[in-house]
Amino acid sequence: MSTLVIQLPPRQRLSARGVDVAAGLRLPAELDFVHSADGNRVGQSGRAALSLLPKADSVVLALSDADVSWHRITVPKAPSTRLRAALAGVLEDSLLEDEENLHFALTADTTPGQPGWVAVTHKAWLSAALTTLEQGGLSVERVVPSSAPPSKDSQQARGHFFRDDADSDTPPWLALTGPEGVTCIRVAGALARTLLPAADTPMRWTATPAVATAAERWLGAPVAVMTEAERALQAARRSINLRQFDLAARHRGTRALRDVWRRLLTPEWRPVRWGLVGLAAIQLVGLNAWAWQQGKAVTERKAAMTELLRSAHPGVRAVLDAPVQMTRETDRLRAAAGRAGDADLEALLAATASAWPDGLGPVQSLRYETGRLTVAASGWAEPQMSQFRERLRAAGYAADVADGRIKIIRLTASAPGSV
Repeated sequence: MSTLVIQLPPRQRLSARGVDVAAGLRLPAELDFVHSADGNRVGQSGRAALSLLPKADSVVLALSDADVSWHRITVPKAPSTRLRAALAGVLEDSLLEDEENLHFALTADTTPGQPGWVAVTHKAWLSAALTTLEQGGLSVERVVPSSAPPSKDSQQARGHFFRDDADSDTPPWLALTGPEGVTCIRVAGALARTLLPAADTPMRWTATPAVATAAERWLGAPVAVMTEAERALQAARRSINLRQFDLAARHRGTRALRDVWRRLLTPEWRPVRWGLVGLAAIQLVGLNAWAWQQGKAVTERKAAMTELLRSAHPGVRAVLDAPVQMTRETDRLRAAAGRAGDADLEALLAATASAWPDGLGPVQSLRYETGRLTVAASGWAEPQMSQFRERLRAAGYAADVADGRIKIIRLTASAPGSV
């Protein structure tokens, strides 16, 4: 998965530089960047305008060492909605600015009630940088510090020499990381030497190419050369993400789906992709086979119905709708045998007589049409009509009232309600 690391320049100290607040929150016209095709090796680095930065699957913003301070505290046990306020209360005596001007973030390995590290940076400055980048079309997923205290699994101390400006006459900076936290100081005077660890402490010393000679001369020991691009990519691989609380990335569900999709497209997940394609193909073949079997079963049932019709009624030559023709031929044979059907006059009269309302006199007039019996219904009360309908429905008939007359018909499967 390709990664783009944007190196945010150090924040301008307004009181020292004498610039206005708006200028201190604006990003420069060009930004330092590092692009890696796999997230492990530097592929491209340099400086470019926001619109000319290379595209990548993941965008990470790296902060300079001087813009993040680290504090060791006992992480308060508070719900997520109140955790930031709890952190501000714990750090109140250690902060040099008002807590509403600062942004807090916890390392990934912190546990409530246990000691842990809290990163603190300028909130408005970081928020303005994220807004500018996102307005430029970049979705910043993570914000990482250039230096961070070692994790619980790795307590190795590190020291890195670098220069944050183009002035080669100024002493370089030294970023020290260890179990005591992160310290960033210029290697000028005696104060920097007092902060060096004991001689027997295992250390890993690195320096940018521009200050490597000066660092070895000041330290009196060899240092490994590490470019700014390599260090930025190293910072991007840390598990910490400073985008927490009110600066957390939005649309987490969409972002998580996008991350899963990007991960599926990596070479490591090629077997999974082939497996999913094979599973989809098997499902498609299975559905087609099941549909073919169902179609065959329907065809066989239709053929059985046609054969039953022809065997029961040999006089039927052309079969168009077997169930309808079967019903019609059966009714014709029943009528020829002189037997009454469910929709004949005898059955309709019997159903009407059995459903006749209690206390009502005999019917005044009636009329029969094919499958329908009409009786007079003048002077019926609503309870009597309801009783008549319920009794008819229980016997399989329905009644319809119109113009003082009741029409009684036989219910069929296609007309289960009142008619």
